[in-house]
Amino acid sequence: MHLKISNKVIPYIIAIAVFALASIIYFHPVLKGQKLNQSDITQFRGMVKEINDFRADKNTEPYWTGASFSGMPSYQVSAYYPNDFVRVIDRTLRFLPRPADYTFLYFLSFFVLMLALKVKWRLAILGALSFGFSTYLIIIFGAGHNAKAHAIAYMPLVLAGVLWVFQKRYILGFVITGLAMTLEIYTNHPQMTYYLGFCLIILGIVEFINAIKEKGIPVFLKQCIIIIAAVLLGIGANSSRLMAMKEYGDYSTRGKSELTINPDGSEKEASVGLDKAYITEYSYAKLETFNLFIPRFMGGGTVEKLDKNSNFYKLIESKAGKKVADDYSKQALTYWGDQTIIEAPAYIGAVIFLLFFLGIFLVKGKLKQWLLAATVFSILMSWGRNFEFLTNFFIDYVPLYNKFRAVSSIQVIAELCVPLLGVLALKEFFSATVSSGEKQEALKKAVYVFGGLIIVGFLLAHGFSTFEGLRDSQYTQLPGLTDAIVSDRKSMLLKDSLRSLVLGLLTVSILWMFLKDKLKQGMVILIIAVFVLFDLISVDKKYVNEDDFKASRKIDKPFTASNADKLILEDKSHFRVGNFTVNPMNDGSTSYFHQSIGGYHAAKMMRYQELFDYQIAKNNMQVLNMLNTKYFIVGNDKGEKQAQLNPDVNGNAWFVEQVKVVNSANDEIQALDSLNTKKVAVFQKPSKKQEALKFPTEIDSTAIIALLNYDVTSLTYQSKTEKEQFAVFSEIYYKDGWNGYVDGKLTPHFRVNYVLRGMIVPEGKHTIEFKFEPKVIKQGKIISLSSYFLLLLIPIGWFFYENKKKK
Repeated sequence: MHLKISNKVIPYIIAIAVFALASIIYFHPVLKGQKLNQSDITQFRGMVKEINDFRADKNTEPYWTGASFSGMPSYQVSAYYPNDFVRVIDRTLRFLPRPADYTFLYFLSFFVLMLALKVKWRLAILGALSFGFSTYLIIIFGAGHNAKAHAIAYMPLVLAGVLWVFQKRYILGFVITGLAMTLEIYTNHPQMTYYLGFCLIILGIVEFINAIKEKGIPVFLKQCIIIIAAVLLGIGANSSRLMAMKEYGDYSTRGKSELTINPDGSEKEASVGLDKAYITEYSYAKLETFNLFIPRFMGGGTVEKLDKNSNFYKLIESKAGKKVADDYSKQALTYWGDQTIIEAPAYIGAVIFLLFFLGIFLVKGKLKQWLLAATVFSILMSWGRNFEFLTNFFIDYVPLYNKFRAVSSIQVIAELCVPLLGVLALKEFFSATVSSGEKQEALKKAVYVFGGLIIVGFLLAHGFSTFEGLRDSQYTQLPGLTDAIVSDRKSMLLKDSLRSLVLGLLTVSILWMFLKDKLKQGMVILIIAVFVLFDLISVDKKYVNEDDFKASRKIDKPFTASNADKLILEDKSHFRVGNFTVNPMNDGSTSYFHQSIGGYHAAKMMRYQELFDYQIAKNNMQVLNMLNTKYFIVGNDKGEKQAQLNPDVNGNAWFVEQVKVVNSANDEIQALDSLNTKKVAVFQKPSKKQEALKFPTEIDSTAIIALLNYDVTSLTYQSKTEKEQFAVFSEIYYKDGWNGYVDGKLTPHFRVNYVLRGMIVPEGKHTIEFKFEPKVIKQGKIISLSSYFLLLLIPIGWFFYENKKKK
């Protein structure tokens, strides 16, 4: 018995060892203690510096940061939530150094999905490797999209749980679905989780149609209830995270703007969520879809390295010499699609796509219908603005679709479904229940479709494209250089088309030899695995390789203080810095050292983004003064950073002589055009209840107010007045968290000047405090704990109930 159990466990041990080894070998610099240089993560380190310092000092969570965008909730920046027990499970699964931990998770999760589909362990390993080394899943590490990778990694595990439920393995399916959904939401990438929802809905539709045919609606409804219950518990376990996200989402750029005018005063198109142009900025061209199985069909990434045999290199060498040619050819603009920037093609693999087409003709039943429908859906949706009818319908009518940008990333569904159907094709191909004639016929059709598409793609590119890129104007200074790069693009297309064709034909020949009993199944799996790994890794390595790693100290401390930073750091008071040597709204480096008026985040506060677009971008000094922007960082003639003191800054708090009441957000943002923020505050009436609000009208020239203490989550001021006054504080207003107190008594405060806090201060000497006390965290804490309890209790009770029933 002991030997039998061991034999069952050995394949899983082998699989885990293979996955760990493959992850470590690909990212082998981690063995030397090096870390991957990721642009987004570099900026992220600047954004979270204050949060991490607060954690280390206070041993608690701030849920707010004052270092970016003049202040914002940290829910979507970096936050640890109470009762987040799933964090322990996730950290256990991700035991390898980053990013090898994510690739290991890719492999492991897909392997479990393969087991749910009753695929034997050798094929399951092949499938897992083909999924995990898919080019898109590797290149997102280079950009620093770790949360996206994290979310994608748990997608197969969620699907495995759902499929087990549909297979009537209810307890196992419930547990895995609930746990996997908890992990999926924990990753904190709503867009990927949302796309997973589409994949599940398509699966549900296919199962529903099948239930109608087989007259199994009652069973289907029972299965849906189990799945929904597990998903709801996964959601409930993440209540604090999701409730905070929902609360902040209404205030962020994902929410609804109150403005009906543009910065230039023209009428603004009413919208909820992101702008359509912003949502569809990264849309796949229809022709670009061919790079899913022809890697550099459209030139690869925005920039590629060209060798000495390229026309581009030869021309530059002949005109400017070898050194210039070496430099320029390292960053040649080879991409000729219409996306503004692309790290690399979303290459799924020639071998895997050949197997996918084999699956279309060989695999029968509802699994194929689901995987094919989901793949086609994801490709159509990834076209975005290039397929406006469908895209606009989803933006306008499908809930939450307008909250996310970069629609091309919905191809993650295809990244998942294509290798899945490909491995199922091999499973059927090796099955004794399928006749040799059926296998031969399916293999022929797969070759015709695969080879035909490569030829069609090649002809379409040459027949309907000029091979000219968006940035080719950069090459007009040297005569003939544009023609040279166009020629190289055509050459890349030809070479990679032939490459995909050869890999496909080699795979077909191996499968054909199996049919003719010239190769055994184990050898076929091994050879195809080698083909798949060569196919994918040789492409992956062009975009993420050992050259992208740096010493840990350089990654952990990515920014070095300039002389301007050092000068500003000598000032120990509380103030903000405007760094105009960079785009302030796309910069995390300043937040690393200072309280910045800018930052780096995709979901900024809506009103703050509007304040920048409508006022700061127009260099409105009164607005910069009210934000307490005491220093500017600007460039000098030599390109060096220098600190510039702003002598007119308003300070941390001040009393105004007048409060100007307006009726709308339009009036409020426009009032700032000419507002003297030191003397006048502008206030928008939010409701009839506050119309009767009486602001102080008497001026007290002797009144003083000063900041005594700044902490990330609390600020203390002292005021002294002879009459009731109205104070404006240079802190961002966020009503669902910040509370104001006067001498310890909760006191109302209001939003003024579009984004700041204001308060009526009584006469006399008082201590004023602002404390960040978000209720949403406490509320979510209780729901999370209850959900974890049910997630544990239900399957245990269910197990004993089933056992009792059997007895």
